[in-house]
Amino acid sequence: MPKPTLETLRAGVFGQTIATGDEGYEAARRVYNGMIDKRPQVIVRCADVADVQLAVAFAREHGVDLSVRGGSHSVPGFGTNDNGVVVDLSPMNGVRVDPQRRTARAEGGCLWGGFNHATYAYGLATTGGIIASTGIAGLTLGGGIGYLTRKFGLSCDNLLSADVVTADGRILVASKDEHEDLFWALRGGGGNFGVVTSFEYQLHPVKDIVAGLFFFPLTHARGVLQFYREYVETAPEELGLFPAFQIAPPLPFIPPADHGKTFSVMVCCWTGSPDRAEAIFAPVRKVGPLAAEMVAPMPYPVLNGMFDPLLPAGLQHYWKADFASELTDGAINAHLEYGPKVPAVSSTMHIYPINGAAGRVRSDATAFAYRDAKFATVIAGMWPNPADNEKNIKWVKDYYQAVHPHSLPGGYVNFMAGDDQGRIRDNYKGNYDRLAAIKKAYDPGNLFHMNQNIRP
Repeated sequence: MPKPTLETLRAGVFGQTIATGDEGYEAARRVYNGMIDKRPQVIVRCADVADVQLAVAFAREHGVDLSVRGGSHSVPGFGTNDNGVVVDLSPMNGVRVDPQRRTARAEGGCLWGGFNHATYAYGLATTGGIIASTGIAGLTLGGGIGYLTRKFGLSCDNLLSADVVTADGRILVASKDEHEDLFWALRGGGGNFGVVTSFEYQLHPVKDIVAGLFFFPLTHARGVLQFYREYVETAPEELGLFPAFQIAPPLPFIPPADHGKTFSVMVCCWTGSPDRAEAIFAPVRKVGPLAAEMVAPMPYPVLNGMFDPLLPAGLQHYWKADFASELTDGAINAHLEYGPKVPAVSSTMHIYPINGAAGRVRSDATAFAYRDAKFATVIAGMWPNPADNEKNIKWVKDYYQAVHPHSLPGGYVNFMAGDDQGRIRDNYKGNYDRLAAIKKAYDPGNLFHMNQNIRP
């Protein structure tokens, strides 16, 4: 059988096929990270599963790189390539909610903003990310850390089933009852095993929450971090919280004289009874003098999208990450040395808690192995000007080198940089060999290698 040509691909695809030189190509090839400048041969904006199959077959038969793009937030730019094929799922963004079963079926190109909008109408949610423009696919396949992790587990812990187009073009349903090995691998193993065209999630009663943003002077940053490591141990699991270093943006609740100054910040999301919020936030307020605070009830989707204006598409991105079982005094010293040097208002450092419900899952129950870790740290360098790349990348690397000795060997795959391929085995520790065997079963030729790659 002859190889498919670009012309036959165009004729077969129901969505949009955009090749080099076509109108709209320059816009279509762009990804979220402005540091990534790739020129794929063809971008297929898939309208349905059949389009995905055609695009996968084209890449397989021609032996070229295949990238899968959902929300396009991959910091290393895995959602694109040079001279290969991009499966762009963004047109496939529908969400169907079953309020009786408290489940939602969402297509692979859906963003968390759209997902939360759909489920909020029913007073339901599941663990998503911190940024509304993040795709559900990449976040879930890598694990899925967010505001609701302590109460409801990771995004992948709430995954009930997935529809997958595999390297050989089959359409499989992966769940606890079908292709159980693939279902296990998808929950934390990233995009190594196929194109997930839809996700079925368990939902939980979450509608309006109480958000808290607390800005402390840098002189009290040590106290903030020490408080956090103690409070997160015993705080009710309805509380999602994390500390950060943040240059103050020009927000109304921050005094104008403090705009542009760097602060130690605590971000909180309370999903319990609203009348308990004041008592839950009271210990946070006592950590030190507050430079600014914002505490308000709001729809959960509003909090999920609150930081999006700081992070428009096209910024330069370079990140590093680690898991940690403890926030040691040595780690705190490292954070105090480098965190206050955060280089741009869009750059930050977060220490997410992954205790509570996420920690009660066995380390071998899903591909996400670090159930014994309490924290997932990310040093997220994000800035607008490419002229600042060298110095800002150095800030991220120096910060990481200082914190890493106080951390576990692996880190969260969704926070990994393009130069972190050498950490893959550490990122999955005891689960790696099983993942490699499943990879060999479903993708022996490693067609899906544009990712934090698990080799078959």
